[in-house]
Parts: sequence; structure tokens; C-alpha cells
Amino acid sequence: MSRKVQEFNEYRSKMNDKILSSDNKVIKRIFNLDTNAYSKGHLPVKTKELLGLVASTVLRCDDCIAYHLETAFENGVTKEEIMETMSIATLVGGTIVIPHLRRAVEFWEALEETKL
Repeated sequence: MSRKVQEFNEYRSKMNDKILSSDNKVIKRIFNLDTNAYSKGHLPVKTKELLGLVASTVLRCDDCIAYHLETAFENGVTKEEIMETMSIATLVGGTIVIPHLRRAVEFWEALEETKL
């Protein structure tokens, strides 16, 4: 696994554990709602992850972008689908999201390295 992907996952897991151990009902419900929102429903998981990727890019959340990229990767999204999705995100978000686009492409390449 790419070091970049591994570091992201380790940090995310460690901090989620700390956050959820606070036993705060509101935080737990928000985490659960987020998990359930991206589960299979009328829309396939793949579509939901791409929608989340657009929203996360427009909101300029690099952690969220990485999460959606990895989940999309795990659900069989192709590089071409990612680039088309990111083109929409860049159109909607404007040129201010270009640095996030760069980091997204870099993270996607790290994910592709995991296949090798």
C-alpha cells in the first residue's frame, strides 16, 4: 500500500476512535448518518461516492476528497470517471479548487500504486 494512503488511513482511524470514544451522542449520530447516507439505496454506492467527491472538492476538504477517492477506488471507479467527476467539481467550485484537484490526482495515483 502506498505510504500516503496508509498514513491517511491510520490517522483517520486513530482520530475517529478518539472522537467516538468521547461517547457524545450527537457526534455518534452524525458519524452514523454519514455512513448510512453513502450506503446502497436508490443510487449505487459508486454514484454516491462521486457525488460526495464533487461536494467535498467544492467545499475544499482534502480529507473528505481522499476518503471519497479511496471509497470510489474500492468500488471500481475508473481514472476516467474520476477525472470527469473532478472536471465537474472544478467547474462548480471555480479555479480556487485547482490545488485540491492537484492533491486529488496525487492521491488517486497513490491508490493506483496499491494495485501494482
